[in-house]
Amino acid sequence: MRELIRSREVGAGEVEAVARRALEAAGAELNALTLPLFDPAPAYREGGPFGGVPFVVKDGGPFVRGVPFTLGSRALRGAVADADHDLMARFREAGLVALGQSTAPEFGLSFATEPVRYGPTRSPWDPARGVGGSSGGSAALVAAGAVPLAHANDAGGSIRIPASCCGLVGLKPSRGRTPCGPLAGEAAFGLQVEFAVTRTVRDTAALLDAVSGPSYGDKYPLPAPPVPYARVVRTDPGRLRIAVTTAAWTGTPVDPQVAAVTVDAGKVLEWIGHHVTEDAPRLDADDLVEATALGAFASGGALLRAAPRMDRSLLEAVSRAVLAETEACTALGLMAAMDAQHRVTRAAGRFFAGYDLLVTPTLGALPAPHGTLDHDDPRHTVRSWLGELFAYGPFTAAFNVSGHPAVSLPLGQSREGLPVGVQLVAAQGREDLLLGVAAQLEQAVPWRDRRPPFTVG
Repeated sequence: MRELIRSREVGAGEVEAVARRALEAAGAELNALTLPLFDPAPAYREGGPFGGVPFVVKDGGPFVRGVPFTLGSRALRGAVADADHDLMARFREAGLVALGQSTAPEFGLSFATEPVRYGPTRSPWDPARGVGGSSGGSAALVAAGAVPLAHANDAGGSIRIPASCCGLVGLKPSRGRTPCGPLAGEAAFGLQVEFAVTRTVRDTAALLDAVSGPSYGDKYPLPAPPVPYARVVRTDPGRLRIAVTTAAWTGTPVDPQVAAVTVDAGKVLEWIGHHVTEDAPRLDADDLVEATALGAFASGGALLRAAPRMDRSLLEAVSRAVLAETEACTALGLMAAMDAQHRVTRAAGRFFAGYDLLVTPTLGALPAPHGTLDHDDPRHTVRSWLGELFAYGPFTAAFNVSGHPAVSLPLGQSREGLPVGVQLVAAQGREDLLLGVAAQLEQAVPWRDRRPPFTVG
């Protein structure tokens, strides 16, 4: 699309007009937008590497200067971003044209995008099923062909799980690879990472080149890679040591169809020439829950500081539990959760001393029917809710806790025709290995021409 604009075969205004029609159609069919489309679009650098390419931002604000945000909640009213997020500033500089805001669950605390405020976002593959969470609206719009890429973020699987549910490439970069801003970089103990969902490894690599690098003052900065990622995906990564597992650390059974796609991915990697072994990090399920609770308490603390007089009766039940437990959390409880984070991080770090990559399912199940994960169920505590999330998606949160980069690739489909994602994980800072092997898999098991039943245009 960028090359068509650069060569003047089409104008950026023509592309924007078509994208607006596509977003209107997809937004109405899938319930994937929170606001009317931005008119006009925020300013952007026309000469950027994505100059004129349309995209959407997630309702995970504040993100775009002057744009209202709700975080998917009925209780948040009248909030408007007074400045761009650092990543949004880089999106503008890259030339991306923000045209709308995509749906997300309340406060991003679910693996299903079904907020009470907006209702469920429907999958373009099957309208009775969800799109994952929390970046579900972004994933639905990209999968339906309304935009080629979309902003997403991930504190427990929120990029990778929607990518798996919608048949997309979803990269969670290493902690410190992209700007997170003060909320995620400090308060969320480094669990949350900002990036995007796309359709191809090539676009993921080019976008990471355009926006990577920490903000000034981020706690977890990483040095720039020696070789651009767009070049990495055209380079042979060499023969790597790769471990494959389909066993969840929580002990949760994994759907046989999901497990089979992961096993097949391991066989393809062996055929390509890599050394593949069945193995996995030794992670404690209780530690994963305790460490991930840090992210929930960080969200709760941020909300209590920013909106202390919020009407809690308008919150969904799990969000009320998060606020109540955040208020009740002691310093000793926080230290125990941080100790759990360190144990998970050390175990994962030891594992990647012996392997270059780990391959797992992204989800433990097929994309769930609407209502499977009920964020408004008053019976839940924070930990019981995390337990329910991990029964559905047991493989992703460990690498938010540890900070390792991970990507979900759409390597298979179920008998019902639903997408099945496979997760690749690498050592800290090794997005080059992830993207290099992802490009090999994309060539060996191409997904480019797969389209859902609902596709714009």
